[in-house]
Amino acid sequence: MHHGPVTGDEIEDEFGGSADGTELSPLATPNERDDETSLRPRRLAEFVGQPRVREQLELVLQGATQRGVPPDHVLLSGPPGLGKTSLAMIIAAELGSALRITSGPALERAGDLAAMLSNLVEGDVLFIDEIHRIARPAEEMLYLAMEDYRVDVVVGKGPGATSIPLEIAPFTLVGATTRSGSLTGPLRDRFGFTAHMEFYSPAELEQVLRRSAAILGVDLREDGATEIAGRSRGTPRIANRLLRRVRDFAEVRADGSITREIAMSALRVYDVDELGLDRLDRAVLDALVRSFGGGPVGVSTLAVAVGEEASTVEEVCEPYLVRAGMLARTPRGRVATASAWTHLGLSAPANAPGPIPPTLFGSDPAHTAD
Repeated sequence: MHHGPVTGDEIEDEFGGSADGTELSPLATPNERDDETSLRPRRLAEFVGQPRVREQLELVLQGATQRGVPPDHVLLSGPPGLGKTSLAMIIAAELGSALRITSGPALERAGDLAAMLSNLVEGDVLFIDEIHRIARPAEEMLYLAMEDYRVDVVVGKGPGATSIPLEIAPFTLVGATTRSGSLTGPLRDRFGFTAHMEFYSPAELEQVLRRSAAILGVDLREDGATEIAGRSRGTPRIANRLLRRVRDFAEVRADGSITREIAMSALRVYDVDELGLDRLDRAVLDALVRSFGGGPVGVSTLAVAVGEEASTVEEVCEPYLVRAGMLARTPRGRVATASAWTHLGLSAPANAPGPIPPTLFGSDPAHTAD
């Protein structure tokens, strides 16, 4: 947990910095670290994608700035890697305020939150990542802080305990969550502005890639950007991660330019197929289709078959496989769709859910949706 004000170089970001979910190595040279962290958009004008959210947020920030007051508290929801942390940083930058960062799991006790709130300066932006995981005592303290800018600190125990009201400076809370449904109603209702982040289109991801390539000094051709964007699962974090790996391949095994052919060769080495599925995704589909005849099968059994934890399969693999139309969740278990069979180069059975996607030889009229 980080209790002090930070700059853009100190936190993880969906568009750059630690795009693969890890911290930057302390052994990296200053120039390397600058290159990695500079991918992060610093202003709303630099932020690619999410046009509706950007427009709404711009109005919120400009209105508050004109009135000379901190803006309403902001809740950002959506899948990981879409720019929630980046927007929190941008909010602080646009307001010219310090950004203080913590996470829901780190706030185990109300005292932890009280200590952080008491150190806020007027206008500060407090960012709580994964806010749905905040402990209940801390959450209840946050209600009063968000509404009245004060907290009640309990001193002592038992009958002799006393509650001391503590005034805190007006601030803006930015909460980020990947599971908005897990937020309690009272907490959700205290946010004045709520935004949901959507997955990016391939065209938007190409913009992200071109911007990142320009910053990193990578010769990214148009067809190379298109190829990488198509395998990035609609997520800028993944797009930037793949760009770095393709850059390594291009510099080591080619002339440094990233063309479609180079991108395809590089991503083949890194086990990322044309739909963005990685080794584990394909292992799940392969086990579901070949070992269990397409299902239905329970997620625990499926996880054992691929040698992973059930939570990994359910939280890491399944969301994209469902969104890609290759896996269906049913009351009886997981079922492979016709698209999954076709993607693995197999003929789908007649009872497989979903339409057969077109192949090189056209659609098979004999197969219809179940």
